[in-house]
Amino acid sequence: MAVYTVHQPPLRAADASPDPARFVFVRDGFSLWAFLLAPLWMLWHRMWLVLAGYVVVSVGLGTLVKAFAATATVTVGIGLLISLLVGLEAGTLRRFAMSRRGWKNIGVVSGDDREHAERRFFDAWVGKATSQRGAPAASSAPIPPSAPTSPSPRLPRAPDIIGLFPEPGAPR
Repeated sequence: MAVYTVHQPPLRAADASPDPARFVFVRDGFSLWAFLLAPLWMLWHRMWLVLAGYVVVSVGLGTLVKAFAATATVTVGIGLLISLLVGLEAGTLRRFAMSRRGWKNIGVVSGDDREHAERRFFDAWVGKATSQRGAPAASSAPIPPSAPTSPSPRLPRAPDIIGLFPEPGAPR
């Protein structure tokens, strides 16, 4: 099962409530495309600050590698390690870029794939909205101290039985 974080975009001037069609589900875990094509993946997701940091780190490490006259194997190894780090942290980098643009993290959901996770999230989201709408409004009037209070009713004690059968001596 994959874990996704759900992000809500900032509200537009004409919107009174969020548009669920614009929600974004960001998968947590390794991203193959971020590993293979890191700069293009960053451009695709409009992560300009992350791309700038990636270029600065890559150029800095490239300069260090040339200064120490490292072999081609070391150079390729360093490049692979940087790509592996980007692939492993792709979801975190994307969440960082979205939070800087004003997106709000509104939940975490898991599912077999993104479609299943979306279905689970929106089922819970709609259920929560209907329960809040149908709940009676709480009274703000305080309870007077002279009002009689009844003791809380005691629930019957459950028998000390562990297992599937509700009564002692049931067939095994």
